[in-house]
Amino acid sequence: MFPIHDTIPSRTKPVVTVGLILANVVVFLYQLTLPEVALESFLQHFAFFPAHFLQAPLLSWERWQPVLTSMFLHGGFMHIVGNMWYLWLFGDNVEDALGHGRFLLFYLLCGIAAALTHALTNPASTIPTVGASGAISGVMGAYMLFFPHSRIITIVPLFLTWMTLAIPAYVFLGFWALLQIYNGMLLSADNLGGVAWWAHAGGFVAGMFIGPLFRRRLPRAPFRANF
Repeated sequence: MFPIHDTIPSRTKPVVTVGLILANVVVFLYQLTLPEVALESFLQHFAFFPAHFLQAPLLSWERWQPVLTSMFLHGGFMHIVGNMWYLWLFGDNVEDALGHGRFLLFYLLCGIAAALTHALTNPASTIPTVGASGAISGVMGAYMLFFPHSRIITIVPLFLTWMTLAIPAYVFLGFWALLQIYNGMLLSADNLGGVAWWAHAGGFVAGMFIGPLFRRRLPRAPFRANF
């Protein structure tokens, strides 16, 4: 399934969402300019390594800096395109609900929660972890909680063709979250696929818990789905 758009318009301009997308794209373009040896050194310094994180002093910059910087690194074109599309699709409405400043803090906290989940579920891993997926998973968790009856217009492959469905957000995102947990139980990020499934699940749950704490208490017009 591939989501195209949702049915809830945003009341405000998603300046933080756009800023995060631009920051990720700029960093990725910089990565592309680096020779292989320089890129390896760059990742060693800025990517997240669960084993290194758990061994570093608790309150040291050495421990927490990669948690933050790894959120802005990506491993390839498909990786960044997929992540930025999901951030654009779900981020504007969550930013609208939280407010710009609180959305930025919320996003970073979800990314931190995702990294901690990955470290706890893969404590011996020395494989670099990069990507905004954990933070974006948090955005998706908050979206499902805030707008469960929104419709996600989704392309679904069907044999040799495809069809477009309007899927309720709680169904689309609930299925996505269960898929992360299922894959996390079966697969390891170190030995198959290189995907930090538990980081996604951890970020999603964090978004559901943190989102309501940050939500603005403003009246909202009744929801109307537009098809």
